[in-house]
Amino acid sequence: MNILLLEDEYPAAERLQRLLTQAAPEAQVLAVLDTVSSALAWLAANPAPDLILSDIQLADGLSLEIWEQAVVPSPVIFTTAFDAYAIRAFQANSVAYLLKPVKLAELQAALAKLRQWGDLRVKSEEVRGNSVATSALNSIEHLLDALPRPGRPYKTRFLVRQGEQLLPLPVAEAAWFLSRNETVTLVATDGRRFVLDYTLEQLESLLDPAQFFRLNRQVIAQLPAVRRLHPHFNGKLLVELHPAAPEEVLVSREKAPAVKAWLEG
Repeated sequence: MNILLLEDEYPAAERLQRLLTQAAPEAQVLAVLDTVSSALAWLAANPAPDLILSDIQLADGLSLEIWEQAVVPSPVIFTTAFDAYAIRAFQANSVAYLLKPVKLAELQAALAKLRQWGDLRVKSEEVRGNSVATSALNSIEHLLDALPRPGRPYKTRFLVRQGEQLLPLPVAEAAWFLSRNETVTLVATDGRRFVLDYTLEQLESLLDPAQFFRLNRQVIAQLPAVRRLHPHFNGKLLVELHPAAPEEVLVSREKAPAVKAWLEG
């Protein structure tokens, strides 16, 4: 197994290589790179490795930028101190998302999943070669698509940054979310604000729809944060939130009945 290691901290790179000698003695680390730019250059000049083992934060940016700028077919095991990038990571051929410090048992489990993924891909190719029914092929491909996805139905907490610290914030303490200039901010019930690495579309799929509702393109609110509804022009609704929003939060005439039904339960 040929592995490309992306890590900008020397001790962490050394530790991962030691763990690999125990978890996969046959593995060969082809290169250890610490920047997005060097990784893109290496991938452009070399055959795709069997696996990429990558930290999220590299010396010149997020490693996720690699998959946004280039087509990289290799499966990836991400290692990071943050869980805020998990959704984007699973869109980049991710087999596993391991929080630092990486434990041997977790790395072994991730490599086992990788081997299972590879076995399924082989079976899928055999099905294609034998011209088996399309439904059988589709069932294998659907299983492959499902392997990297997180299993929890709804998110229960966010890991947010406060100064130099990372704090677990229960979802119940999130009053509303605002998207502005491609940045999503979580506004807590006590007025604190935290920048998240999610889009509102991603949050819609992660949050319990009984508790959270997308009021418009910019705002998702939790039920207790909605204090009042005020009739507005052309059948729209003006939503009064707590903590207060920096600008008017309007619900379209088309969505107004759904908001009322959500509030009534």
